[in-house]
Amino acid sequence: MAMHDDDHTVGRVLTRRELVALFGAAAAASFAHSASAQSGTGQPSTIVPSCVVHPQQTEGPFFVDERLLRSDVRADSRTGVVSAGSPLELRLSIAQVSAAGACAPLAGAQVDIWQCDALGRYSDVNDRRNSTNGQTFLRGHQVTDAKGSVQFTTIYPGWYPGRAVHVHFKVRTVASSSPAYEFTSQFYFDERLTDRVHAREPYSTRTGQRMRNDSDGIFRDGGLQLTLPVTERGQGYAASFTVGMRPGDPAPRGWGRGRWRL
Repeated sequence: MAMHDDDHTVGRVLTRRELVALFGAAAAASFAHSASAQSGTGQPSTIVPSCVVHPQQTEGPFFVDERLLRSDVRADSRTGVVSAGSPLELRLSIAQVSAAGACAPLAGAQVDIWQCDALGRYSDVNDRRNSTNGQTFLRGHQVTDAKGSVQFTTIYPGWYPGRAVHVHFKVRTVASSSPAYEFTSQFYFDERLTDRVHAREPYSTRTGQRMRNDSDGIFRDGGLQLTLPVTERGQGYAASFTVGMRPGDPAPRGWGRGRWRL
């Protein structure tokens, strides 16, 4: 498996003027929530609107549509072997934002997550040195409930060369009275927290230099809006995040299977 940079960000970050026009001051205040990374330090968070339209980012080369309906994605579905690492409870609320700025939970949408393990490996990737072909660890999907919510149990991700620490996610709606829609992006982590987590085993056995957020070109295009507010929970961590998406927005030109067509 050749680990390399993912492609460039798809979509764009809305400017402050666009956000004000989209939501208005009252809407921004009523949907305020904490969205800056929390690393157990007790530091105050930045307050931003919870129903902001978030930027799409590349699918990358490692998405596999495994069709695994499960909340706990840590184990390989064939062998039952659980990926080692610090547990991470990830609760997501999927919200759809209208052109007028109205915010509503999106029920019945399929939400996939996928990520590398503590040693930087993705499952179901064919590599002559360390093949994970046929394995399914750290992949799975849930369907949003009436409140637009899903919850996953995973691990704090490791890293691989050329990318900052991240978790991929994809939201897919089902065609009914309106066209089906797909939204793909990535979550990121506070560097101070990652330093602490990766100082422990099994992460600490990884050799090499980890790319940090500010050196990752994909992170620089909207990653601050996609940084998880992580808190400590027992022996692991937890994060809740509202993903604001706007079904009906066309996929950007050149978008195909998460990659730019040159």
